Amino acid sequence: MIVSCPSCGKQLKLPKRIVENVTELAAGKTLNIKCPHCSGAISLHAGMASSARTAAKAGRGGPGEAKPAGFVTPPPPPDITWLLEGRYEGKETIEDVPMALILMEEGAAREKVIASLEGIGYRAELVASTNDAIEKIQFVDYACIVLHSQYESNGINTSAFHKQMCAMNMSKRRFNFYILIGREFKTLYNLQALVYSANLVVNDQEIPKFDIILRKAIPEYEDLFGPIMEELRHHGR
Repeated sequence: MIVSCPSCGKQLKLPKRIVENVTELAAGKTLNIKCPHCSGAISLHAGMASSARTAAKAGRGGPGEAKPAGFVTPPPPPDITWLLEGRYEGKETIEDVPMALILMEEGAAREKVIASLEGIGYRAELVASTNDAIEKIQFVDYACIVLHSQYESNGINTSAFHKQMCAMNMSKRRFNFYILIGREFKTLYNLQALVYSANLVVNDQEIPKFDIILRKAIPEYEDLFGPIMEELRHHGR
């Protein structure tokens, strides 16, 4: 599925996972992603996926068929599923609920982290692999990202995902509350978080108190950086 960014005009080929998410959207709902070229917002809805499939079928044609010179595929008709179902949900989008990406091995610690995040209003998502996670953060805006230092076997210093986070453009990175968990970290030690380009570090032993840690750390972060980010937004940065 290919979409065009309304801000910069670049064409983007969406990965299979994003297309599946778009296909599963309810009528009237949208999925917002950021253009990797200009960080502009791209709004996706279920009708776009079905229109792309229809256009692909029409474009193939039968054996020996040739398109006339200058042939241009017309734009697809609008999605009116909401009209057929007799309801309209306005501008509600999936992104109304802040999302959190969790990179931890299955177990009681991960369940505690998920429960703590959902308890303060996040929708937690898991991934099958590091590559899946790297792909997701290119197209989905996560308000919070949690990485355990042992999620990748060689540790945090050689973690491919951590390197991707450190290299992320600041226009996108500043909106991610990045949390590192591991036995090498000292909980709430801001200097250590700064060294690892994270917003919060938590020791494994404090995971049972993860909900309390979040309720302290996130408001402090928003109080400190909220006005700065609002000013940057005002200046288009």
